[in-house]
Amino acid sequence: MTASKDFSSRNVLLNSLLILVAAFIIYQLYVFAFSSTSESQPLVQELTTGNSSRSVVQIDVLNGCGAQGVGQKLTAFLRSQGYDVVEMGNYKSFDVKETLVIDRTGNLSVAQNLASLLGIHQKNVIQQISPDYLVTTSVVIGKDFKKLNAWKDSH
Repeated sequence: MTASKDFSSRNVLLNSLLILVAAFIIYQLYVFAFSSTSESQPLVQELTTGNSSRSVVQIDVLNGCGAQGVGQKLTAFLRSQGYDVVEMGNYKSFDVKETLVIDRTGNLSVAQNLASLLGIHQKNVIQQISPDYLVTTSVVIGKDFKKLNAWKDSH
């Protein structure tokens, strides 16, 4: 009888421990979910209300023309102007005729200012807002890249 009594009290103890661990995990998930939402909200609100400065503008530079080295050159130019280029890569195709500036967060004025700096016509500033993008703006380099201010300033 003593062995079964020890076994049953051990089961009660283990079950209690499991319940405590599960409660702790649920509490941690709850805290994480609500603290991460409230911390990221001011940044998103700042970017979408137009109160942002260039220091928080994060850009990805995408090569849409296929020419070698254009991404590095534009990235260096943008960084020299105080922009935070966080990613550089290839666009989905290399047949982009004119360079595009794509607003990703709903703050069109940031994209328009960037286009002006680069010498890109405002008709080539478009919006593709999606929570999947972690950048403020994307620049897709087109076959007209030699007309951009980044190339004009270097010659």
